[in-house]
Amino acid sequence: MRSAHPLRRIAAAASAVAVIAALAACTSDPSPAPSPSPSASERPSPTPAGPPELDPDGGAVDNLGYFDHVNRTTAATEPGVDGRVFIDALVAAGFDKAAMQVTADRTTLGSEADSVQFSVTWKGECLIGQYGPGSDGYQSAVQPELGTSGCLIGATRPIDW
Repeated sequence: MRSAHPLRRIAAAASAVAVIAALAACTSDPSPAPSPSPSASERPSPTPAGPPELDPDGGAVDNLGYFDHVNRTTAATEPGVDGRVFIDALVAAGFDKAAMQVTADRTTLGSEADSVQFSVTWKGECLIGQYGPGSDGYQSAVQPELGTSGCLIGATRPIDW
């Protein structure tokens, strides 16, 4: 009988070792020490993009951002902005005056127009701007050129200055 007792001890010890090994396998390794995260001052700051530029090789859609930039700046900085002011600003920005159209600043009854429209024909398309209280400020679009080789429907005024 005594010989069975030492076998039980060995079996119990082996079972204990197996349980300890199984429990050790279930625990995770200690977490690695957190690495310091870069502070905001260490991150490279993005280079601020400058204002858009005229892209002579690009289409109307490519130049809409520049067209808008010129016109929004004009509307914000010029007192009493009218069609002529927009045309002059677009010419100064590099757009071709001969490719432009503008509507009248006044109605046929002499009142101030609710809005003025102006356009630049660009490679078969039209950059069109509209400004005034009747258009809720400045609006723009790219549209196909009309069959009349222009961009605006209706009467426009001569750009003869």
